[in-house]
Amino acid sequence: MKTINARLKSWASILDENAEAQALTTATMPFVFPHVALMPDAHLGLGATVGSVIPTLRAVMPAAVGVDIGCGMIAVKTQFTASDLPADRRELRQQIERAVPTSAGAYNRKVVATAEPRIAELTALAASRGFDPRSYAGNWELQLGTLGSGNHFIEVSLDETDAVWLFLHSGSRGVGNRIAQHHIKVAKALIEKWWIALPDPDLAYLVEGTSEFGRYIDELTWAQRFALLNREEMMDRVARQVSEWMGTPVVESERINCHHNFTQKENHFGKDVWLSRKGAISARAGELGLIPGSMGTASYVVEGLGNPVALESSPHGAGREYSRSAARKAFTVDDLRTAMVGIEYRDTDAFIDEIPAAYKPIDRVMDDASDLVRIRHTLRQIINVKGD
Repeated sequence: MKTINARLKSWASILDENAEAQALTTATMPFVFPHVALMPDAHLGLGATVGSVIPTLRAVMPAAVGVDIGCGMIAVKTQFTASDLPADRRELRQQIERAVPTSAGAYNRKVVATAEPRIAELTALAASRGFDPRSYAGNWELQLGTLGSGNHFIEVSLDETDAVWLFLHSGSRGVGNRIAQHHIKVAKALIEKWWIALPDPDLAYLVEGTSEFGRYIDELTWAQRFALLNREEMMDRVARQVSEWMGTPVVESERINCHHNFTQKENHFGKDVWLSRKGAISARAGELGLIPGSMGTASYVVEGLGNPVALESSPHGAGREYSRSAARKAFTVDDLRTAMVGIEYRDTDAFIDEIPAAYKPIDRVMDDASDLVRIRHTLRQIINVKGD
């Protein structure tokens, strides 16, 4: 851990100077207490650095949570081992792609039976919070159980004992994005109305006790629940496809579901704060979490060590070193094929910007996180599903 100054602590041994400068700016906000913690995967973001943990007193910055509210990971350990699996895995990849809509703007054609109780729960939660999700997305029910694009993925992996794990990454989809964008605009309008000068307009904030703050927390809470249930729905579909492929039901021995873009009330250094993790997972002592690598690299099931200076948090992944546009200029589809040798995936140049070399080395990130989490399982991919 490096103390950059009294209000910024960093666990990132690889940190772009622009990302550090951005985090230093965030840490100057007067309601930050006691400090911002930068995770090993930290990189430049919108307003606040991705891979930052930001504790605030009586205020929340919507852009510091991010636009994919509740984005996170879910993993399931099955009873299968590598020796149980057929050698040709293309069929399973294609079955998963048929069962789970992928890519930006891809949604379900209808509400399936497994989604019905989850949608009923979300409908009731929204009503209890006094809002209608249709005001943001008229088809939000059809978004539940969909993956999205970018760095979101579904994987079948093997751990160090060759046990088969199912692993996926997604968030609150279009409805969560629209909720976030709305409240970022509200915060910016209020800051302008109050004639408050900010070092970055994306650090606009909402003040606890105001109606705007209350509405944001209500809708944020809903979007975080949507994201968690979205992952549950997709995982159930993936498990069903594996069951059909294997000819026997999946028996789950472990299921872990965690956010890495979220805000919640926590107590740190003797004060109740709103803790915003933008690209970080909760890592309380003994708490299980998930840290994915990039496409084609290892992922990890971890146990939190409850590091108080890190605000009981840990990294959420590898963290980008190249922007998407820079990665497309630096790498080729042949580079991607080389990186994905031995992994069943959809061979397309659409994924060049997700090539492992565009990210920090995940083993370096995990070394940096050695006082934040303990590794319980190391997973290596054998099937990768992504959306364009």
